[in-house]
Parts: sequence; C-alpha cells; structure tokens
Amino acid sequence: MPQLGFGVFQVPDDEAQQAVTTALENGYRSIDTAAVYQNERGTGRALRASGVPREELFVTTKVWNGDHGRDRTLRAFDASLERLGLDYVDLYLIHWPMPHRGTYLETWRALEELRRDGRARSIGVSNFTVETLRHVLDETDVVPAVNQIELHPYLQQAGLRAFHAEHGIRTEAWSPLGQGKGLLDDPALAEIGRAHGRTPAQVALRWSLQLGNVVIPKSVTPSRMAENIDVFGFELTPDDMKRIGDLDKGARVGPDPATFDAGA
Repeated sequence: MPQLGFGVFQVPDDEAQQAVTTALENGYRSIDTAAVYQNERGTGRALRASGVPREELFVTTKVWNGDHGRDRTLRAFDASLERLGLDYVDLYLIHWPMPHRGTYLETWRALEELRRDGRARSIGVSNFTVETLRHVLDETDVVPAVNQIELHPYLQQAGLRAFHAEHGIRTEAWSPLGQGKGLLDDPALAEIGRAHGRTPAQVALRWSLQLGNVVIPKSVTPSRMAENIDVFGFELTPDDMKRIGDLDKGARVGPDPATFDAGA
C-alpha cells in the first residue's frame, strides 16, 4: 500500500473521473473511495482509462452503515465492484463501527469471506476505537490490516496509534489537513514550512508520514494535488516534530466514532 494516496471524499461522480485522472498523472497510485461517496463509477472510469496496469494501482472502498450484516455487506461489495468496474479491490473497509447497533462483528466476518475469496485482497476498518478494535481482535480471526481514522496535528490520536502498533494494524489518516478548518493557518506550521521552503500543507503531511502513517489528502485542484504528493524530498527535524506534536488539541472536524449513527 503506498504511504500517500488520493481521497475522493465529497467529489461528485461527474467530477471524479477527471480528479482521479489528474491524480494518476501526478503520480498517485492509491485511490480511496467509498460507497457513500457516490463516485465509484467516475473513479472506476478513470482507473480503467488511465493505462496504468491494474497491479500498480491500490484501490480502497468501504461498506456503508446501512449495509452492515453478512448478506447486506456481501451485496454491497458486489455493487461497489460493479460500479468500479474491477475484478477485485485492494482494500475493503467497514466505514463506521456504530457500536451501539452491535453489527460490526457480523460485518467483519463478511469481509473475512471476501478476503478468503480473493476479491478483497486486504480488509480493514475505518473510524474504529480501541474498544471496538479490541472486540474485533478478541472475537474474530483476521486482524484488520488498516484503521483509517481522522488524524492531523490538531487530533493526533496517540493512544489509538500505539494500540495499532502493538497489534500490527496500519494507521491511515483521513483529513490529514484538517479539511481547511484553521489547521493550515497555524503559525507553527507556517514557520516550519518557511524553514524548509515548503507550505503548511506539505509540513502537515510530512509530519504524518514521518510518524509512519498512511495519508490520503483530497483536492480537486491540480496544483494542490501536485503540492500534496511532493513531500518526499525533505525531512522534518526532531525539533519540528516535537513542535507539531505540541499542537494536539483533541479537536475533531468529523463525527465522534463512539456516537456516530447515520445512514441506517
């Protein structure tokens, strides 16, 4: 799995083909979508028309909340695969745990079936907490390959990342730039960026990469796509990393996984 990918959250289907095409032209090879984004068809068209060999692409999609449970999950996966126009996906995720419904273990077992069949090469989760992850580890057979979580300098999730490391789960950061809600205006990121000749966005992405996370920034602006992938030619110093580490506020821009319940 490439450590830096391209996310298509909030990209309309009729714009997804061009956005993914531009991302691939800029060197991205990991594309992250989801059933609920309603852009799997446009994403799939771009992938198939790109000329990039399928084995060089890493495609992630997710089962939505209303499709939890074995049979509904399997049908939802078939529908996603049809919309993408692919024979398999590289990673299939449970989008949200919705712990109070008590359905995520049955859903996870359906993902295990898909993994055994080879149509989902790897399986994982998104927005799971230590508690819900521990339940999966205790009650099922396959350790999630990935937990995709909100993670950026204002929400660093150190405890959850430590749990991932202990159990061999890869941390993947969604909204690594904080969805433009103030993070990129932080003076510390600007000052660190000036020292390296980089933008605050590049500093935030580089920080997450140096922690060992996978990151999936989203943009439909070609110049920002190019900027976001150009983060491998510099390295933050230990002092830079500590300074960014001190920015943690525990501040979410998205829902709380412990209570989120949408899309029944």
